[in-house]
Amino acid sequence: MRKQNAEFKTAFTSEANALKNTDYFGFVELDRYACYVIADGIDDQVDGISAKLAVSAAIAAFSEAPAISRKGMLTCLRAANRALLKAKSKMKLKASILIIITDYAKLRYGHAGNIRLRLYRDGFLKYQSVDQSLSMDLAASGQIPPDKVASHEERNNLYTCLGQEKEFNPIISGKIKLTNSDAIALYSRGIWEHIDEGEIKEVFADATDDPEKTVNDLEDMLLSRQPAGLTKYTLAVIFANKVYVDPGKKRKIRKIILTVIPIFAIVAVLTIVLIVRYNNKQDKIQDMKTAYLKSIEYIQSDNFVRAEEECKNALKLASQVKDKKMEKELSDYQILIETILSADEALDGKKYADASKLFQEAAKRVRYVDNLGKDYVFDRLDLISDYISVYDLIGLGDTLALNLSYDKAEEKYLEAKALSGKIYFDEGRTSAMSALEKLYADQKGIKEAEAEEAKEQAEKQEAAANYMSLGDKAFTQGDYESAKVHYLSAKQKFELLGDEIQASAAEEKAEAANSKIEQQKVLEREADGYMDQAAAAASKEDYTSAKKYYLLAKDIYAALKIQDKVDQIARKMEVLDIKEQEKEKEEDAKEKADNAALADNSAAASADKTKDSAAAEKAGITKTESNANSASESGE
Repeated sequence: MRKQNAEFKTAFTSEANALKNTDYFGFVELDRYACYVIADGIDDQVDGISAKLAVSAAIAAFSEAPAISRKGMLTCLRAANRALLKAKSKMKLKASILIIITDYAKLRYGHAGNIRLRLYRDGFLKYQSVDQSLSMDLAASGQIPPDKVASHEERNNLYTCLGQEKEFNPIISGKIKLTNSDAIALYSRGIWEHIDEGEIKEVFADATDDPEKTVNDLEDMLLSRQPAGLTKYTLAVIFANKVYVDPGKKRKIRKIILTVIPIFAIVAVLTIVLIVRYNNKQDKIQDMKTAYLKSIEYIQSDNFVRAEEECKNALKLASQVKDKKMEKELSDYQILIETILSADEALDGKKYADASKLFQEAAKRVRYVDNLGKDYVFDRLDLISDYISVYDLIGLGDTLALNLSYDKAEEKYLEAKALSGKIYFDEGRTSAMSALEKLYADQKGIKEAEAEEAKEQAEKQEAAANYMSLGDKAFTQGDYESAKVHYLSAKQKFELLGDEIQASAAEEKAEAANSKIEQQKVLEREADGYMDQAAAAASKEDYTSAKKYYLLAKDIYAALKIQDKVDQIARKMEVLDIKEQEKEKEEDAKEKADNAALADNSAAASADKTKDSAAAEKAGITKTESNANSASESGE
């Protein structure tokens, strides 16, 4: 039906000055498809058979399985190549080839070598092939002018042609839609070496609907010039005066649309649902990360009540988005926070033993959360230990006072008082002062001189104790250098008083201050390590971990009062926020693109299914017996 409802006219000429023409042209027009093949033998021998073998093999392959597909074209080209490789000849056979396959509505061409195709529409050049030669490559790269290719010495130096065992890479075009009055020209090098492209275009611009006249005009133009180097030439012209129009195309399109629209609707709804679910999940992930970071910040600021609230919120969101890794980490945070809150409650209730036990448990838990809250826990343990020591000193002083060892009792009370001042334990300080007042009241009967001496000693003791207190205050405030100076001053005072115990205690505290100074250096190195970990995490785009390590480093620098480092971390955190936002935007865009691709693939699969149904229906239609035209041979 296609051939009967289309009008394709073909004319050709092929001549040579030698005894044998090694060009060849042939074609076959079936009911649904037509195939036109032109070949140019490169052997140029009198008995050259390359072109004829190639054309025959290509048409035979086409006739076995007519198709306009890319695979069908490649099958014809490979069949022609195998025919030359397997031919029995004294010489290695080679040839250029160009094949056109059409369904009378569209065409596809494939070629290897330097035979040329030109398609003219309304007198203008619409499509053209490109030679697979060194000269054409030089022209494409601008090394020679395009109009010099026809005379360039490398025009027949081909990198792809028939007869190649390896690296046979022919060029295959896409489908080209034909319109009424399209004119197609196929010609070998005997034509394009001696007739300019512009001249060929002018002939086709004046062409009618008769290809024979166009062939004769071009041949007359060639022969009138009597070119000295002309040995052979082949020209074939195909006029698509009327292309095939499918009468059921509109019905098919309407049927496809009615089938595809519901599918597109379902895909669109599914896509919207997926996008909404994805966006909701991303919002929850972002809220989870925010709550997670706030938990860390509150722990670092010792605000465990708020830390507990944020941690519970983050843990709930982690469960909803099924982030098992975050759930595990947040669970460790929650256990630590709850343990510390219970310990603080026991401490506020003056249940020092229970508080100590709970803080010791918390000290074991901090290693599961990157040592967050470690300083708070150990500070509380030290504080509880000091509270207990204050009461132990007062109790020991009471025992000594009962045994009339007033001096030693006073010493213990003063120690309790000094320790209370150091840890800002008002209740312990009040108890120590009361014990001292009672001790002094009990000593009222002692001689005035002894009392005066005791008073003087007490004042000196008080002065030494003040140095200790100043040292303790500086130590508490983290000013360990000043604390060390005060402790050494207190040691000197206690040595003058002959109080070796207090002098030793002052010396120990001075050593402790010195140890703290060294610890500060260790902490600074630890903070530097966190900075390196943060930078490494940021380079891997793990911005959440990077922020965590920056916060850990920031807490240490802040404690050490290194303000420039704190400011530097603040700037880096701002940069991470920007990068994280950009990354999330990229992930959102990628996810949306993936969803769109999924939708497109679903639509394409549905369209293919519809096409298969249409093809099955069409297969039932009674086919008209194909009439094959005998291939016209040239050259003898």
